[in-house]
Amino acid sequence: MLETIVKGSWMMIPLMICSVLATAVLIDRAMAFWANSKVDTRSLRANVLSMLAENRLTDAAVLCSTTPGPVSAVLLTGLQSYTRHKALGAKVEELLSVMEKAMDDYALHAMSAVEKRLNILSSVGSAAPLLGMTGTVMGMIASFGALQGGDQATVANGIAEALITTAAGLIIAVWAMIPYSMFTSLADKVDLSIEESTSELLDFVATRVEAAR
Repeated sequence: MLETIVKGSWMMIPLMICSVLATAVLIDRAMAFWANSKVDTRSLRANVLSMLAENRLTDAAVLCSTTPGPVSAVLLTGLQSYTRHKALGAKVEELLSVMEKAMDDYALHAMSAVEKRLNILSSVGSAAPLLGMTGTVMGMIASFGALQGGDQATVANGIAEALITTAAGLIIAVWAMIPYSMFTSLADKVDLSIEESTSELLDFVATRVEAAR
């Protein structure tokens, strides 16, 4: 393996850097999404609404604050907004508007954390083939230059360099883009779960909690 990398010449250095970056991000995001998958968001939402129905706002907020993940964080933001503005005697429409804005604003920050460093995988997936092609062109240039001088060994080395960098660039791109696609899909599911949680909380406030006031 090391001998093959060496044959790829100095262009293998940026390719290996891309490979290390992609691997590091892959491990980091895999651990984050795995931890998030352990949180039962449906049960969380049901428990929060049940506590609200019993007017246990503090318990609902504590549950959200002690539950990891973006969904619980967004729900906590909505509950805090609800508690503050309910005490001020805000009308239902105003209360819902303020809660929705607070949760939507925080959802942007939550999704930013969920999608953190995914742009690195996308960049590596785009850059690696281009770096490989650059190495290919440089290897072919060296081969043609040696061909004019009749140096068969240099010609063979140039062709090897061209093929190695091309293969490395494509492999690294695949290594980055497949996880990127998977993580993007998982991030979309998290975003959908946040939207569902937001809608459920707002609907509950509008139809049950405020109706009891």
